[in-house]
Amino acid sequence: MATVLAYTSPALGHLLPMSALLSELSGRGHSIHVRTLADGVDLAETLGFGATAIDPRIEEIELDDWKAPNPRAALKVGVAAFGRRASHEIGDLTRAIAAVAPDAVLIDANCWGAQSHAEASGIRWASFLPYPPPLNSAGVPPFGLGLRPLPGVVGRVRDAAVRRTVTRLLENVMLGPINEVRADVGVAPVASMDEFLRRAELILVATGKPFQYPQTDWGDSVQMIGPCVLDQGPGEVPDWLTAIDRPIVLVTTSSERQADTTLVLTALAALADEPVHVVATMPAGQPDDIAAPPNATVRRFVPHSVVLDRAVCAVTHGGMGATQKALARGLPVCVVPFGRDQLEVARRVEVAQCGTRLPARRLSAPRLRAKVLQSMTMTAGAQRVAAGFASTGGVARGADLFERRVLGLPDD
Repeated sequence: MATVLAYTSPALGHLLPMSALLSELSGRGHSIHVRTLADGVDLAETLGFGATAIDPRIEEIELDDWKAPNPRAALKVGVAAFGRRASHEIGDLTRAIAAVAPDAVLIDANCWGAQSHAEASGIRWASFLPYPPPLNSAGVPPFGLGLRPLPGVVGRVRDAAVRRTVTRLLENVMLGPINEVRADVGVAPVASMDEFLRRAELILVATGKPFQYPQTDWGDSVQMIGPCVLDQGPGEVPDWLTAIDRPIVLVTTSSERQADTTLVLTALAALADEPVHVVATMPAGQPDDIAAPPNATVRRFVPHSVVLDRAVCAVTHGGMGATQKALARGLPVCVVPFGRDQLEVARRVEVAQCGTRLPARRLSAPRLRAKVLQSMTMTAGAQRVAAGFASTGGVARGADLFERRVLGLPDD
């Protein structure tokens, strides 16, 4: 069996889905070692992996895109942070490889320096994306703004215009630090993010159709393997949750700092008079001054699985993890995106008719109430998406692909 090193950015929302795939590989007898955020080391060790924290200088570079005045500016801030982290990743991955001596490496796609170093090292490696890939595909709008796909000439003209303006401006921010790092490790520069991301011999994407647009075709090196929901076994159901006798609406916010506290506050007000119980989780930090109405419970963290078992809908900030976790159970969602890839996730929910979309700038209690009630009628669409996720083959197929294409193991 092989030794696999996994390398992640300092984001719990990336470690968790990657760990679902790694658990499958571990179950097949492979030795798994994870280099990840300090707060994720205990989780990785609980799953049976060897684990160490990434260079603390990487975590010190905050993803502070939530301070930006608009989504376009936020994207620039976010990619600039990835660029600053990249130079530290080179030495960090070098040390990890020396310590583990892996046969292959699986790298978070947001780790630009680690990917460049892996390419230069000659080691076999693959990348992992837990969000819609910013890759080119005919008929799919450029990544970032959450644009609706438009067919025909009109769509092609609009998409070309966006690529010339918005996309190229963002790439100019990205490609400078990426190519500096690539020069440092002795590999050729790239001319686009599409070219850079495709340097991996295998790209595993934690999603599936019809949640991704039906016309999406990224080529054979890019494989969708479902949402990669980490199964940690049945969680203990808290007494307060057992006592709830109404249908539950789960409300979630980002595990990374983001200005999305208003989502919980608005949801509490919007659903205060509805015959449901709101369970809201705020993993990035729960303000002390939140006053929950009688039909609501607010916690920093509750295992989503035990809540979703009794839920009728999930209201999310548009994070892929929380959104797809609900959809994988056939539960409709209401998505209120605040930035990052959330704009793309929200649009896919709308197009797939598995829930509703409400832009954060239009968030109000009456609008959110209407969107949540509408989403509750869209179970059929959510179930279609759940079936599509299942048809990808999930982490079992992801492990098959990694074994064959990266580790070079023969088919059984």
